Amino acid sequence: MKSTASRPSRPVRRVVWLACLIACLWPLAAQADRLDFAAEGGSPQPLVIYGVLDAPQMRPLLEAFHRQAPDLTIEYHNLDTMALHERVLDERAAPRADVIMSPAMPWQYQLANAGLSAPVDSPVAAAWPRWARWRQELFGITFEPVVMVYRRDLATHMRPPESHADLLELLSRYPQALRGRITTYDPRRSGAGYTYAIEDAGISARYWELVEALGNSRSKLETTTSAMLEGLSDGRYWIGYNLIGSYAQAYVAEHPELVMVVPRDYALVLQRLAMVMRDAPHPAAARRFLDYLLSEPAQRLLATATPLGAVHPAIEGTGTAAALRERLGDAIRPVEIGPGLLATLDRLKRRTLLQQWRQAFAGDAAPPVTPAAEPFPLDNSEETAAP
Repeated sequence: MKSTASRPSRPVRRVVWLACLIACLWPLAAQADRLDFAAEGGSPQPLVIYGVLDAPQMRPLLEAFHRQAPDLTIEYHNLDTMALHERVLDERAAPRADVIMSPAMPWQYQLANAGLSAPVDSPVAAAWPRWARWRQELFGITFEPVVMVYRRDLATHMRPPESHADLLELLSRYPQALRGRITTYDPRRSGAGYTYAIEDAGISARYWELVEALGNSRSKLETTTSAMLEGLSDGRYWIGYNLIGSYAQAYVAEHPELVMVVPRDYALVLQRLAMVMRDAPHPAAARRFLDYLLSEPAQRLLATATPLGAVHPAIEGTGTAAALRERLGDAIRPVEIGPGLLATLDRLKRRTLLQQWRQAFAGDAAPPVTPAAEPFPLDNSEETAAP
């Protein structure tokens, strides 16, 4: 008879195995949200960056910068838009970050306008296109259209959309076939989704018709472009509306079942806004990095090694603002960097827009708005409850 006194039961062994697997994978998950580059030689100088840019896109930029600045110890933290904004405000009395980068343009402008940014008085900053900067403090470093993505086999059911007008027509003609098959951002829970919604509402006279049609078809609301792309790839969704083009382009390149479309009637374009923190712990390193982001080599990397799109006027070819403007002409609608961004955070305007969304999605079971979806006030004593 075999003894089993010292042998764990199968359920216990399974739990132990699972615990070991989690322990092994945990460091990898943490590394996915952070990149580190050690300095070479003595007297290293630190540089801390908070950004909203995944490692595959950020790594080429940091590797090239570190080669020309090997004396710096670089620490990059990848956060989502609202987490970055909240962390910057939490740390404003004693900032940890030297540079912050985010595509949540209204929230970045709010920080700069409130005096949390520092001017960069370098020749490269002064020469940056005026449409892509605010003063000498806030710089648009990318040019990223907001796009639609659809499954290639959609064509067996209906003509795929190439514009906002096409999408509205499809929703009107095929409400049952498309029921639950469209996905877009939830402006109640996503800073990016809210920004696109308010910009769309200002551009298109038929925007609210489209929102009503999305609600009637029980479109599925997500908080990230990644979630929408995954749903499209696995067949849960047929059409995705208002996805971040840079992420969609990279994903679609590896998923031939999907097609990306830059809407031909008009295309919103966002920029990732970078700024040096006013009380940056390492201001000299911060300015070196900001100057690098605006340089021709870095912008050429953006155009060729990432799908983010370069702004620098000297960079030519695909993957540049100039190429997109040439291809789409007046259909390009960049979100302007200026006081108008603050208007998008006006509480009354926000409440009005979200109320109209709620009415359109009256039967939707999406969770209620959380405080994190509300623009973070610069005065922490201000009420932050959801509308």
